[in-house]
Amino acid sequence: MDKIVISLTNGEKKEFEKNTSYYDISRAFNYGKEILGVKINNEFISLSKKATNDAIVKFVDLNDVTGNKVYKSGLKFIFEVALKEVFPTLEIHYLHSVPKGFLGEIAGDINITPEDLKKIRKEMDNIIEEDIPIQKLTVKKKEAIEFYHLRNAEEKALNIQNISDIVVSLYHLKGRYNYFYSDMPYSTGSIKEYDIVFLGRNRIVFVFPSKESDGLLPEYVHYDNIINSFLVGREWLEKLDMQYVTSINNTVGSGKIKDFIKSCELVFNLNIANVVDEITSNRNIKFILIAGPSSSGKTTTTKRISQYLIAKGYDPISLSLDDFFLEREINPKDEYGNYDFESLRALDIELFNKILKNLLAGEKVSIPTYNFVTGKKEYNDNYKKLKDNSIILIEGLHALNDELLPSIDNKLKYKIYLSPFIPLNIDKHNYISTIDLRLIRRIIRDNRVRNRCVNETINLWQDVRKGEEKYIFPFIHQADTIINTALPYELGVEKVYIEPLLYSVSVESDYYEEARRLLSFLKIFYSITSEYVNKDSILREFIGGNDD
Repeated sequence: MDKIVISLTNGEKKEFEKNTSYYDISRAFNYGKEILGVKINNEFISLSKKATNDAIVKFVDLNDVTGNKVYKSGLKFIFEVALKEVFPTLEIHYLHSVPKGFLGEIAGDINITPEDLKKIRKEMDNIIEEDIPIQKLTVKKKEAIEFYHLRNAEEKALNIQNISDIVVSLYHLKGRYNYFYSDMPYSTGSIKEYDIVFLGRNRIVFVFPSKESDGLLPEYVHYDNIINSFLVGREWLEKLDMQYVTSINNTVGSGKIKDFIKSCELVFNLNIANVVDEITSNRNIKFILIAGPSSSGKTTTTKRISQYLIAKGYDPISLSLDDFFLEREINPKDEYGNYDFESLRALDIELFNKILKNLLAGEKVSIPTYNFVTGKKEYNDNYKKLKDNSIILIEGLHALNDELLPSIDNKLKYKIYLSPFIPLNIDKHNYISTIDLRLIRRIIRDNRVRNRCVNETINLWQDVRKGEEKYIFPFIHQADTIINTALPYELGVEKVYIEPLLYSVSVESDYYEEARRLLSFLKIFYSITSEYVNKDSILREFIGGNDD
């Protein structure tokens, strides 16, 4: 038999028979079930694949972006199978991501109890303990469509119909088949840690480890306002029968997408108007603090709130925390010696509070603008002075953190948390990740505004995510309200802008696999022209074309 040599990135080498599976190769290198795949030339390869040539490989666990998605898909599939084993008439719908996990809802004729959930978990643990291989089946596109038609999963059938691939992958476990938008673990034994939190009303949250939790199972923190925000959007789409990507695609195909875009924009504006009504009903409020993770639309939302305040007779003064970064040369660094732009310490807090103090004293104050190219604050005749009807809007990553304004009474503050909780689903078992949506927005904006290539943005993204976990999410519960900044139609528009950028990522890049994953995800969306998007839409913050 022919021999091949497999090398690790640390230089370790071993000889194998040709056509040895990467699963067996990982075991020969003394790796355990934590390995979820390998990367060769930055491309993810399933452990079930067989090695046919000499190669330098990198073993992937759940701390890798792709590996984490593989782990999550395995967890979803095991729960689905366990649910059917215990309650054959019930079905799980995976709805949306939440901090530290994702939200699911059990549909059917039974209202489950905590005891019922224990039975399902016991079955899950049995499946994991058995370490059952998860089989990947490559089937013809037509056969997959027929398979889902027979099971009344029309949205899945239409998704497959709308992609150009000749064949698709289905996964098999204990007589169940499903279609996921990532690879699966080699076997069920790879799923080591997870938790399921029962919320009542057949709703559950799945918690699992990630790089942000250092590979450990994080403690779940419940954010009822985030889940409610998503559910409100979902209810609206269900009334329109637009809860799946296929519904948006059909609207594009029928030439009616322009009207749907108008409806989405009106709903967003109505939400802003309701928040402003609540703010103006309390005359004590002098500061509106607007926070959210990267690419949540803080700038546009702040501007829109200002417009509504003006209409109600107020004089809004907007301050962006991005303009108060310390000069680059004195910006603090993390433990690896890299600039820590996500930390509150990266802001010139002393200057910021001095400006607020002078404003409150009735002085005319010069407001800086931060130049992200030079890494310095600039003063360009931007002066502010409070009037009797003035109200100060502060937007930025750390706006909910009380350390930002330690001397301001909380009774004078109204706190808003923003994030794009897109209520649109791919199908019953695959949702659109908030993280993916924000990353897509950021790639487009970074390229347009900051001249960053995809590699640079994705490279920075992990630090951004780590910063969010540390500096934003712990303060969500302090928010007086949540504003969902997702537009259900937006990915069809963003697809046009981002695809050329993603295709530019070469195979030599460490982020080639992530770029290809996003391209694969976007295949199911019909392209939508940006000419239908309002000039003042929140989407313009990312794709450009705003009149300002």
